[in-house]
Amino acid sequence: MSTAVEDTFGGAGRRTFAPSLPGIWRNGLFAAGTWFLAAALTYALPDVITWGATQLFAVLALAGAGIFLALSVTVHRLGGLGRTLVHYGPWFIVLGLWLAVWEVLTAKLGWLPKPFFSPPQGLLHVYVTDWDRLLICVAYTGRLWGLGFFSGVLVGFAGGVALGWSKRFAYWGMPLLKLIGPVPASAWIPCTFFIFPSTFHASIFLVALASGIPVAILTAAGVSQVNRSFYDVARTLGADNRFLIFKVAIPASLPNVFVGLFMGLYYSFAVLVVAEMLGAKFGLGWYLQFNTAYSAYANVYAALIVMALICAGLVRLLFVVRDRLLGWQKGIL
Repeated sequence: MSTAVEDTFGGAGRRTFAPSLPGIWRNGLFAAGTWFLAAALTYALPDVITWGATQLFAVLALAGAGIFLALSVTVHRLGGLGRTLVHYGPWFIVLGLWLAVWEVLTAKLGWLPKPFFSPPQGLLHVYVTDWDRLLICVAYTGRLWGLGFFSGVLVGFAGGVALGWSKRFAYWGMPLLKLIGPVPASAWIPCTFFIFPSTFHASIFLVALASGIPVAILTAAGVSQVNRSFYDVARTLGADNRFLIFKVAIPASLPNVFVGLFMGLYYSFAVLVVAEMLGAKFGLGWYLQFNTAYSAYANVYAALIVMALICAGLVRLLFVVRDRLLGWQKGIL
């Protein structure tokens, strides 16, 4: 029975299962086996209901098995990428098993029936046949989310700095923020219809509200919690208020700001679907609503996967930005 040991290719803190043979990535072999199993089941067993792209999915799963088989003997030559692949080796195994089980329960046995459930090739068929509409929806969603998220973050950050720095501003602003903050952004839909001239502007406001409030609250908390000795030292050296805000308060509060950014990112995506249902002609939220009305659940699941991947990519990008800006904290926190 294998034991967990420090990966021979890995970095600090990453642990994986030791290879059974020198230079062989055993989890890569297991992953190749599970992906080959998914390909064999897809190709060999008949479908209960005809689905598009069945053979294409079998070919892609077989190609995945071949890639993992090749990586099992070459991963140690790939440097940082190889260490990352080795770290996620168990996930590749589980993903292959999941594809095989998913395929059997839906397409082969029909225990999870159509239209409520779709096999892997059903989602693949959506990407192959409806990719142009999906790309248009992604572009529209990106425009709406970008305008709403970044405007909300800018206003929330500026307001949070003012709330944390000025007691007078906090006296009037913090009660309003505490009153508005707990209310879900979608609850303001009736007001947005009346205030804004179009549903597009109303949708931008909802996304901005969902992303800006956590940024404002956590930025204000970060600025107000800055060690007062930092200000005293800076004033002793002749710093004015502008210097204290931009060179002391804001840099010291950045950890809190990024926590607010992560929260705002997730909240903005949660509101995004609702915002695009207010009358948008395109967008992933519109795509979900349109296909749900026609019981095209394969298209719904395909759009949800796209949205999840976009959100995960943005979260990863935000982690990279945070690590770059807060690199000075390494070895301190």
